[in-house]
Amino acid sequence: MIYNNTQQNIANRIEDQPKISNWKDWKWQMKHSIRSVDKFEELTGIKFDKNEKTELIETFEKFPLSITPYYLSLIDKKNFRNDPVFKQAFGGIEELTTLKSELEDPLSEDRDSPVEGITHRYPDRVLFHVSNICSMYCRHCTRKRKVGDIDFVPSKDQLQTGIKYIAENPQVRDVLLSGGDPFMLPDSKIDWLLSEISKIPHVEIIRIGTRMPVVLPYRITDDLVSILKKYQPLWINTHFNHPNEITSSAKEALAKLADGGFPLGNQSVLLADVNDCPRIMKSLLHKLVQNRVRPYYLYQCDLSEGLSHFRTPIGKGIEIMESLVGHTSGFARPTYVIDAPGGGGKIPVMPNYIISWSTNKVVLRNYEGVITTYKEPDSYEPKMCDRECEHCNLDLKMGEIDESEAIGIERLLSNKNDSISLIPEDNERISRREENAG
Repeated sequence: MIYNNTQQNIANRIEDQPKISNWKDWKWQMKHSIRSVDKFEELTGIKFDKNEKTELIETFEKFPLSITPYYLSLIDKKNFRNDPVFKQAFGGIEELTTLKSELEDPLSEDRDSPVEGITHRYPDRVLFHVSNICSMYCRHCTRKRKVGDIDFVPSKDQLQTGIKYIAENPQVRDVLLSGGDPFMLPDSKIDWLLSEISKIPHVEIIRIGTRMPVVLPYRITDDLVSILKKYQPLWINTHFNHPNEITSSAKEALAKLADGGFPLGNQSVLLADVNDCPRIMKSLLHKLVQNRVRPYYLYQCDLSEGLSHFRTPIGKGIEIMESLVGHTSGFARPTYVIDAPGGGGKIPVMPNYIISWSTNKVVLRNYEGVITTYKEPDSYEPKMCDRECEHCNLDLKMGEIDESEAIGIERLLSNKNDSISLIPEDNERISRREENAG
């Protein structure tokens, strides 16, 4: 017996007399990943009619298929059309429908890339793309344009370009390793990469985004954890979307990481007909915190090509947040965000709890609909911040601080700056003013 009857059957169809050590070997899992409709049918017993099979093959020619035997074993074959694992892993012809609003690079990651592999959007942190390969190609992936590109598994020389950029930009204190999946790299390369980044004095933390605990939990080996433990503080975010994904194997992988001392977070994507239900989402969040994983973000599905069938209205996400605020623990609630098209970054979206306010009172409502007030202080003395910190009476002895100029909304709030508005560069009214002045 390998694990359960489904896994036993899949393993038996892959090779004769499989061993439990094979099933739990992540390299064996990768070697036997399902990459064709024929193989999917052979291992699951699910059969598609001729027309649908032709459409599926056409879909996977554009957006490649790859499913680990482990994740395949989680599909409910008797009800696969409605199964959340099937929908995330296998997909269908609807992916070839591209709307005008959909973009190849919806978050403008390439435009915000100063050097190969680096996306620098926020002032103090960068995204470091270290691989385009995943153990499974999620059908809802925002980087469908890149994932599966076997020509982009960067060499050390290519990665050095990104490392050099980080080293030459002292404002970068936070580096997020992403991909693809960073844990697709061999242990030795992960060790080298973390070592090189850790040598940079101004890098305070390193984060890793991975879906391995979800789709290939056997990748979280004792050897990998031992390597990661050398480079604290290291934060790890994973990507569970449905409670069905939190299996005994997933729990074991999460336990290894948590016991290794890594803060764990989870980033879910709101997906139509997968997890767009308050009960499903609450179950997922509760299971996560039971396994020492803090829910971090709930993403609105991005405007990537072929994802229209996965997107819900924003109102559905707000409805789900309404079902969580006040109804479960604060640390079990993620922040619902829209990653703004065009590279605007993550924008939090929440139900509105402020009803109104005046100069001395704020009117609020709670999760039950109870309306209450908060009295503003009468004696608060406004502090006119001129950013001349050496003359401030607050205790600012906080060590070495990067005193950077305020930007965006923070700039408008600063008393040091005379700006009264932020104006888009293509504003027609301002353009007319300039033309008239000229």
